[in-house]
Amino acid sequence: MSTNLKPQIDCERYHASVFVRDVAAAVDFYTNKLGFTLGFLWGEPTATMAGVNLGEVQIFLEQGKPNGTVLSFVVGNADELFEYQRAMGVEVVEPVADRFYGVRDYRVRDPDGNDLSFGHYIYNTGPAEVIERVDVPVRLEKRLAALLHDLAEYKGLSLNSCLEEILLHTNEPLGDGVASPHTKSQLRHIQELKAKHGIDYDSHASYRWVEKQ
Repeated sequence: MSTNLKPQIDCERYHASVFVRDVAAAVDFYTNKLGFTLGFLWGEPTATMAGVNLGEVQIFLEQGKPNGTVLSFVVGNADELFEYQRAMGVEVVEPVADRFYGVRDYRVRDPDGNDLSFGHYIYNTGPAEVIERVDVPVRLEKRLAALLHDLAEYKGLSLNSCLEEILLHTNEPLGDGVASPHTKSQLRHIQELKAKHGIDYDSHASYRWVEKQ
């Protein structure tokens, strides 16, 4: 019997390392220009290593000779992050655009020559599918309709496409619930829209609605 069987491998966390000339200067750039937050800083009196976080992902900044590392991140909204980083004067290598591989992304460069790509998934790749739309008489609660208009604009969708996206996802089982068409950042934005439009009811409120006469 073979004794060289590959073990089952569990990996709970992954950290990429980026070599920089000056760790303190790199931390300042990553936190104040790129939008990362500081996780830790090691070394006294001169920092030799740091961890910086983007959401739940942490990368290491290590003292050393830069070697042109390329890192790619999947984020909630690449357009918002791109505008922030560009406004902070970050060098843009490739502007934000939809790519053939199903991601809308862009690439920037840090002062040490390392490239970082940020993008979010898009779902418009693949062959076109011809459909026929029909008119459906729909009446929506006023505040909910206002939120839907704002959400469609935020997502860059038509009102029709936004409704179709939501309907397709709510018809798709996922574990004990249903799939959501919204990313974490979009869900946070929806909470802001709910506050904006004074939506104070829960997701089951429609069962209790009585239309105003």
